[in-house]
Amino acid sequence: MASHRVVVVGSGFAGLQLVLDLKGAPVDITLIDRRNHHLFQPLLYQVATTLLATSEIAWPVRRLFRDRPDVKTILGHVTGVDRQEKTVRLRDGTIVPYDTLVLATGARHAYFGHDEWEAFAPGLKTLEDATTIRRRVLLAFERAELETDPETRQALLTFAIIGGGPTGVELAGIIAELAHRTLVDEFRSIDTRSARILLIEAGPRILAAFTPDLSQYGAKALEKLGVTVRTGVPVTDISAEGVRVGEEFVPARTVLWAAGVQASRAAEWLGAPADRAGRAIVERDLTVPGAADIFVIGDTASVTTADGKPVPGVAPAAKQQGAHVARVIRSRLAGKPEPGPFAYRHQGNLATIGRSAAVVDFGRIKLKGAIAWWVWGIAHIYFLIGTRSRFAVAWSWLWIFMSGQHSARLITQKETLKDENGR
Repeated sequence: MASHRVVVVGSGFAGLQLVLDLKGAPVDITLIDRRNHHLFQPLLYQVATTLLATSEIAWPVRRLFRDRPDVKTILGHVTGVDRQEKTVRLRDGTIVPYDTLVLATGARHAYFGHDEWEAFAPGLKTLEDATTIRRRVLLAFERAELETDPETRQALLTFAIIGGGPTGVELAGIIAELAHRTLVDEFRSIDTRSARILLIEAGPRILAAFTPDLSQYGAKALEKLGVTVRTGVPVTDISAEGVRVGEEFVPARTVLWAAGVQASRAAEWLGAPADRAGRAIVERDLTVPGAADIFVIGDTASVTTADGKPVPGVAPAAKQQGAHVARVIRSRLAGKPEPGPFAYRHQGNLATIGRSAAVVDFGRIKLKGAIAWWVWGIAHIYFLIGTRSRFAVAWSWLWIFMSGQHSARLITQKETLKDENGR
């Protein structure tokens, strides 16, 4: 009898956990992704801000499953799903049949109906995004060094980050440290300490997922680093010259987006209902309504807990969903009762604010300051894949902590003094 064919689209946290947990099951797995690597997204901002190299937070998928003959990896771009024929279609015309389909295709940044802003304010979801942001940040200082007009120079040294969640806070904190500490003695015509870092949040406070006291601590810690925190006022326009906050225009040649996400087109492929962010609305067992053989998990899925609250789009939730679907598949193949509905176990919120400052909320246990930073660091190192990566990241952080120098300050990709807008 042929093995059960499981097709998994997406090698992020949810898809990877599913494949790992199906080891030894009577299945043939086909893993499809547009990229050849698994990315540890929680540390992506550290690549964008020159702390870590790309190879320290990403691993080739084929290497991860080199000892799994039951796993076939395809580098390809999915363009559709035929639910009647039970096939997945790729851009190059390849057709991949399935018995069980799992879509874990993740999400991209969303601009709330202003897609034209993306050219001026890149988001942060992929390695390409991270190296683009790193290039823009470093080139801003290089171009300011050559600029003679004071107003233009100040615009080059103004960095606006939109979105006060963990990603926005972490970007703002590291860029402030880069400008106010790391680069101080390296330029001759500019004082990098004159750089202005602006964090803009439309809501009433930053780090809204944390308790108000931790949110307040985060804001004060950022201000101590030299970050200007603006809350309660939305961004109304972004251009190559800067950003408009409410009615005020702020000249800023580097604008970064950390404000919203949009799910992949999985719901559209399936003809399934979706929420406002494009996430497929799934049943409590993570299947698509009316299709018990199709699961949607991770940032692609709109899932609620037993009390009706949405499951957050964070790595622990994605991994828990991947593990749940693996248990369901195993139960079905063994002819045993399926596990109950997916139950999300909250494992806490963590965010770092520069060097030696962080906030941690484990529910009853709440930490802030240096001890929270150590807890944050240990937790992230623990979840990295492989001893080599754990050692490399730990060593990089130790070097930065001791020396104050960032180890990945390389301008790559379009290595030119011209930015993407041709200036």
